[in-house]
Amino acid sequence: MAAYGRLRNYHVLQARQEPWRREGIIMHTRIAYGQVAQEGVAALGKLETYVRHSGLEHSLLELVKTRASQLNGCGYCLDMHTKDARAGGETEQRLYVLSAWREAPFYTERERAALEWTEALTLISQNDVSDDLYGRAREQFSEKELVDLTLAITAINSWNRLSIGFRSEVGSYEPKNR
Repeated sequence: MAAYGRLRNYHVLQARQEPWRREGIIMHTRIAYGQVAQEGVAALGKLETYVRHSGLEHSLLELVKTRASQLNGCGYCLDMHTKDARAGGETEQRLYVLSAWREAPFYTERERAALEWTEALTLISQNDVSDDLYGRAREQFSEKELVDLTLAITAINSWNRLSIGFRSEVGSYEPKNR
């Protein structure tokens, strides 16, 4: 239950209905979705809890969540997951260079496979998940780990869509003690 409480805080902060600015325009949260659809958000929270306890490395999950959020342009989730990654010991350098991970020497082969898998699934409407990509991912992840990684990608893409669509307040997230 404590994990869900964190998730509730994680995505319900927009209930404050405070304005924020975008391109010189004051913006307001559209819907406090965590309050309006508590049961649905709780179900997504349970998926998040499952993924967090799946055995996948916390640092890997934060990189995946950050990369998917970059691709989707979700400021709220980028703010959240870079803060959580830093709180978990991630380096500034790896976070700054994440969008160009292919060029950087400081990601492991496992992280590279996860990031490539994340990009393919996040941008699924623009591409195919090739057999070659699947093979590279399977070299680094067991069947269960790859399903768990895919569930993590599914969850962050869902959170991104909620946060973008309903304009969650960027910058309002504060990491909790782990």
